[in-house]
This record gives sequence, C-alpha cells and structure tokens, in this order.
Amino acid sequence: MRKTVLFCLISTNQLFAQSDSAFFLHDSTTFAEKTVNTKSEKIETAFSFALPSALITYGIVTRFTPQLQKFDHNIDAEINQIIHRKYTFDDYILYTPYLSVFGLDLCGVRAKHSFTERTLVVGTSVLIMGTSIIATKQLIHVPRPDNSNEHSFPSGHTAAAFLGAHILFREYKDVSPWIGVAGYAVASTTGTLRMINRRHWFSDVIVGAGIGILSAELSYLMLPVWYKLFKLKSRHSGLAIIPMVSPNQFGLCGMCIF
Repeated sequence: MRKTVLFCLISTNQLFAQSDSAFFLHDSTTFAEKTVNTKSEKIETAFSFALPSALITYGIVTRFTPQLQKFDHNIDAEINQIIHRKYTFDDYILYTPYLSVFGLDLCGVRAKHSFTERTLVVGTSVLIMGTSIIATKQLIHVPRPDNSNEHSFPSGHTAAAFLGAHILFREYKDVSPWIGVAGYAVASTTGTLRMINRRHWFSDVIVGAGIGILSAELSYLMLPVWYKLFKLKSRHSGLAIIPMVSPNQFGLCGMCIF
C-alpha cells in the first residue's frame, strides 16, 4: 500500500511539469533556472520595445533637426552618385517574411504559435502598422527625394517588411535565430532599395523599421484578448490528465495538448 501511494504522488507531481518535447512531463527546472529565465524574458521584452522606440524617436527628432535632415540629403546624394538605376523588386520582397511565417510551419519547421494565433498576430499588427503609417503621412508632409509627392515620412514598405521579419523572428527564434536574421536581412534590403529608388530618406526608413517592429510586439500583447474574445486556447496551455498503467506501477500523468 505504501508503494502505491508513493508512486501516485510521484506521478501526480508530473502534472506540474512543463516540457515541449517529452510525452510525459518532468519538472527538472530548478528555482534558480526559473528565476534566470524570468529575468531573461523581462530583458528581452524591454529590448523589444526599446529598440523600435529609439528608431521612431530618431525619425521624429530628424523632422526638427536641420543637421539630421542634412544627413538625409547627404546619404541620398551619395547613393545616387554610385547607383544610377532603379529596382522594382522592393515591391515584392517585403512579403517574403510573411510567406515564411506560415510556409516554414507547413514544411515541418514548427512555429511557436498555432496557425490561428499567427493569423491573428499578423492581422492585428498589419492593422496597427497601417493605421500608424497612414495617419503619420497625413499629419506630417515630407517631400520624397524624387519630389513625386509629400508622403515620404515614414516608409510603409520598410514598416511592412520589418513587421513580417519580427514576427518571423518571434515564431522561430527557438528553432534557429538565423531564420529571424534572414527575415531582417530581407527587410533591410527593402529599406535600402527604397532609398536607392529615391522614394524615401534615411530617416523615413529608420522610422518605418521601428513602426513595423513595435506593431508586431503590440499585436503579441493582444493575444490574451483574442483568447478570451474568440475562446481560443494557447497551444501550450492544454493539459490532459490521464491514467498511467504499467506492469510495475500505476498513477496519473500529464500530457500537453497541441
């Protein structure tokens, strides 16, 4: 009888463990490791908002600083002294990170969130980004380098590209950080091409990158709202309690539901 009670307690303890790779859950994380993980997550969250905020601040300050505006013009002049042609594929490559966000998962590379969750994140972030870009262009009239209109500030193409790249990073960083790096490389290329094509100033591109990253981060904060509104469950929140029987022991164990 003691042996049975003891094992039931051991098996029940497994309900409180967390593991993404094992069928049965084992709690091997120490208190110190959990504390380090919590601090790491806080630092990462702070950096995720600090970086885009800094980028956006730079662009706003540029609008009131003649020296920084001169810097924009100098970069534009340098680029056009070296490159004398325009490239049109900046209108297309910005969608590459979005295709990867869903395509990699379909190819067997597992994303952090479910397909539904990723769809909500992308939809929410695009709405936030689009509203921010349109409102800013209407309020702040900055002529484009080619003088085609006064909607240069900020760069919508760059914002869309960095939004997709940041979601790609968030979804697959645990698989490989290089997936996110590739996404940021595509986004950076998009911003660079916008300057080469004389559609945007350097500060426009910087602010666009900041808006894209910030929109993605805000959309992830909205996920709990969508969970409640649409009665969704996080991929890693489900836990089934099932009996476990073997020739030598029996009890309860936990199994994650994906």
